[in-house]
Amino acid sequence: MTTSADIENMMARITLRDRDALALLYDATSAKLFGVCLRVLNNRSEAEDVLHDVYIRVWQKADTYAVTGHSPMTWLITVTRNMSIDRLRKRRPETGSDDAMALVADDGPGPEAAAIASSERARIEACMGELESDRADAVRAAYLEGETYKDLAARFDVPLNTIRTWLRRSLMKLKDCLTR
Repeated sequence: MTTSADIENMMARITLRDRDALALLYDATSAKLFGVCLRVLNNRSEAEDVLHDVYIRVWQKADTYAVTGHSPMTWLITVTRNMSIDRLRKRRPETGSDDAMALVADDGPGPEAAAIASSERARIEACMGELESDRADAVRAAYLEGETYKDLAARFDVPLNTIRTWLRRSLMKLKDCLTR
């Protein structure tokens, strides 16, 4: 398992133009970063393109990463998310477009789907509210923000296995709550 220190070391080596370090960084982080791209873009081909662009950006801008005590994965995920959002924005037609229907058409969910999604979101939030606040924060950080168990253990100042137990028990409580 690659640690934050390992990734910081790779970033430092990339600053020195070490191609092997970039390959190691890719091997260690590409699966997670591809997941971020895919979640934002919902298109495998575009996600692959953006992921490629992310590592080009890392190669070019590795010197802008500063060790601040935050996880280097946070920086990588932020770069990936921002580049994915930029790609998503490029998909949308510009206001000066000749195709007036493209400006009128809405690919978003209809009223029924939006109402269902809103209801489900409210149920999930209600169930998250039943968890202890630190457990709910850990679940959000792990499953929505991509923090590692190790980062969470440090953040909450508990042993690594305690974080695993918190998350497992919290997910079981959420499942029980959502099936009521």
